[in-house]
Amino acid sequence: MKFAMSYSGGKESALALHKFTGQGNTPVALITTYNQDTDRSLFHGLSSNVLKRVSQSLSIPLILTNTTAENYNKDFEIALKRAKETGAVACVFGDIDIEGHREWATQRCDNVGIKAIFPLWDMPRQNVVYELVDSGFVASLTVVNTKFLDEKFLGKQLTKELAKKIVATGADICGENGEYHTFVSNSPMFAYPVDFVWGKRHYKDGYAMLEVI
Repeated sequence: MKFAMSYSGGKESALALHKFTGQGNTPVALITTYNQDTDRSLFHGLSSNVLKRVSQSLSIPLILTNTTAENYNKDFEIALKRAKETGAVACVFGDIDIEGHREWATQRCDNVGIKAIFPLWDMPRQNVVYELVDSGFVASLTVVNTKFLDEKFLGKQLTKELAKKIVATGADICGENGEYHTFVSNSPMFAYPVDFVWGKRHYKDGYAMLEVI
């Protein structure tokens, strides 16, 4: 099956891509949303250049979609249509168990006439993190909700030891409630690790973000 991947650059989307491809399916596009004014992905702080380097290492074309909160649904569906034109019959998402996220993704795909697929659905959250670590994914924290996590977590590579420290703060191990976001710079699917540097720190609405450039 040819599919598009809703790819944030973070750990769940990277793992979902890995698992679904490993089942014999073929990714034909990565769909990533970003803010053109800041040149960063909407949720993970990744520059467009980093996203392009990820696309190159994965050998999967990138559909980089400039959008806003007001136009997000419409722009995402436009990206899905572009992926459909390249042969995608489904879009894969990295959601685990939040029903509202599943409903949103399914509606976007229904509107375009393709299938929504969730390879990680109902997977225990701890298992998601541990499988990532055990499989050799390199994921670093790029955003933290400072209500839960101190800024010292920014830039740290996600390991089982770090995951235990995250849980000890009362945060979800996967950050599914927005406690943190990550950037995956290497995985079993990457031809080579993606080079990047840390940029400036930004603060907004209780979140601290470290630029990835």
